[in-house]
Amino acid sequence: MVRAGLTVERLVEAAAELADEAGFDRLSVSALARRFGVKDASLYSHVRNLQDLRTRLALYAGGELIDRIAAAVAGRAGKEALTAFAGAYRDYALAHPGRYAATQIRIDQSLIADSAALRRTAEITYGMLRGYGLQEPDLTDAVRLLRSTFHGYCVLESAGGFGADRDVRASWDKAVDALHLALTHWPREGESDD
Repeated sequence: MVRAGLTVERLVEAAAELADEAGFDRLSVSALARRFGVKDASLYSHVRNLQDLRTRLALYAGGELIDRIAAAVAGRAGKEALTAFAGAYRDYALAHPGRYAATQIRIDQSLIADSAALRRTAEITYGMLRGYGLQEPDLTDAVRLLRSTFHGYCVLESAGGFGADRDVRASWDKAVDALHLALTHWPREGESDD
């Protein structure tokens, strides 16, 4: 019997809130059931298991993140677009640590093709990078550079990992400036140093 008022959408939204409050690694079907005042079994008519719940949360959070990034980069190009992209990414990661952690899990490849949010993420990200004149395979390399830089910085910042007496935002701005320079002077595939 499906509990009145419980839907997949409500469960995923509640899971997002719970992940931000308690941490993505502490998200469980039991914790979510307690939030709704129901037994665990009541949720299994909506989600198959914890992995299904986490995957749904990852897709939901990925959609939220790319919506913010898309709004930030709209009408911008080059360094202005990169700065807006980076700022929206960082703001989301710091404001929603549990949701952000969900966006970092590996998702089954068969689900990626069906996800409008993931397709939109690729379109926005690759579109911004094409503004630097990049094409494959350089686009993929540049995406990996941006993702690892943004992710590493946000994880360290949220954990209090920057102890030097320097404003963290100032360092972030310098990192984005450095990325802009790297993208502007990207070593194109097939180019020689000779």
